[in-house]
Formats: sequence, structure tokens, C-alpha cells
Amino acid sequence: MDIVRAILLMILAMALLAGTDAFIKLSTVTASIGQTMLYMSIGGSVLFVLLAKLRGERIFTRDALHPMVLARNAVEIIAAIGLFVGITYTELPVFAAIMQAGPLIVIMGAALFLKEQVGLRRWLAVGVGLAGMMIVIRPWGAQFTGWELFAVLGISALSARDLITRLSPPHISAVYLSTWGFISVILPGLAFLALTDAPLVSDATTLGYIGAAVLVTTTGYLAVTTAMRMAPASIVSPFRYTRLIFATILSIVIFGDWPDQWTLIGGAMILAAGLYSFLRERRLAREAVIANS
Repeated sequence: MDIVRAILLMILAMALLAGTDAFIKLSTVTASIGQTMLYMSIGGSVLFVLLAKLRGERIFTRDALHPMVLARNAVEIIAAIGLFVGITYTELPVFAAIMQAGPLIVIMGAALFLKEQVGLRRWLAVGVGLAGMMIVIRPWGAQFTGWELFAVLGISALSARDLITRLSPPHISAVYLSTWGFISVILPGLAFLALTDAPLVSDATTLGYIGAAVLVTTTGYLAVTTAMRMAPASIVSPFRYTRLIFATILSIVIFGDWPDQWTLIGGAMILAAGLYSFLRERRLAREAVIANS
């Protein structure tokens, strides 16, 4: 029963995180990227500080200066810049498809930088997934705007963040890391505001979109964390790809953006490659358990 609940929680989390993308895109129609980024980072920081207090965790400790925490915050800033700019100027189905390549980039990074063993089949899956991402972006086509590269930058930085998280000391909790991640994004938000000199928008609709983005982001994070604790990652992780489905639906309903056939083909390649990688990793883990028993 816990496995079913974990799967449902993961699907809910992906729906919420797809909602994050939609609310950010809606808010940046009237507000600047800097304002949206700044308000979201402040709101997320406040919520995670409150969550840490409820858990009895202290946030302002020397661990904030740990090299892994600082490195994670640095790539969090890069990810925020890439994702906010990418969401604003890229159609949501294209952005969502690019985002699905994250787990494949993590596999590649783990092999190259953490020296984890990755077999030929998973390398082929990574290659197929990256080829799918190229089909989605189509840098050789007339529809290529260049803004898609910011989405690639964002997902690459998020993948680096996940790799750095693996290297972080065990005593530093996920809530602690996430809180400082939100706090760090205040800096680029302020920088974007200063560089663009854009006026602050204070209408209720825009602020409502930003507030909704904060709520669905933090709730989605908690749902992912809970799901991963309730069941093995090999079971629930493949359901991360439902985010592409929810993002496509929201894009059609809210923005009227229908994915073209090449976006669908590239997205399907990324999805298939990611699912194969998860299934392959799960099979290898089972074989290792049997060999050691």
C-alpha cells in the first residue's frame, strides 16, 4: 500500500512542479524576470525556514559555509537564471521536454566526475536521450530562437546540483540544503532587477501567480521527498516523467501552445531513454543483491 501511495505522491508532485512552470510563465507576462525570481526566492526561503524550525533544525550554522553547500548554492544560482529565462521565452512543451533530460545528464555526470560504473547500454540510452533533446531544440531549424539554450543551461546546472548533493555530508539535511538554495537565488533576483531597471509590478493577479508558484514549488518538493522515503527510488523515480504530460496539458489549456510533431518525437525519445535507464539500473541492483546473498 505504501508503494501505491508513493507513486501517487510522485505523480502529484510532478503535477505541482509543472504548475510551477506555468505560474512563472504567467507572472513574467507582466512582471520582470528579476521580480519573479526575487519574490519566489524570498517566499521559498521563508517557507523552508519555517519548515526547518518545525523540524527543530537550525539554519544559520557553520554548515552554511561548507564547500559542498557553497558549491550547491552556486549551481543553484546558475540553474535559476537558466530556468527563469528559459520558461519566460520558450514554449512550455519545449521547455518541459528539455527538463526531462535531467536524469540522463546526472547519469553522464556521475560516470565522468564521480567515477560511477555506467555500462554500454546506459551510455546508449543517454545518447538517445540527448539526441531527443537536440530534436526538441532543433538548433538547425527556423523555429530555433536561442532561448532554448537557457533551458539547457538550467537543467545542466540542476543535474550538477544533484551530483553535488550526493557529495554533501550526511548530517546536512535536504531541508537545510534546500533552504540555502532558495536564499542564494535572492542574489540573482536582485541583480536582474538592477540590470534591467524594470519597475515593480504590484497588481493582485501577478502577485497571486508568484505566490502560487512558491506554494506549488515547496509542496511539490515535500511530496517528492515523502514519496522517495516511502518506496524504493527505482519504483517511484520513473513517474517523474509524468511532469512532461502535465506541462503539455497546461501549455495547451492556458497558453494555447500545442507541441509540434518533432517536439513529441524528441520528448518520446527522452522519455524512453530515461525509463530504460531506470529499469536497467533497477535490474543491475537486483543482480548485485543476488550475487552478494
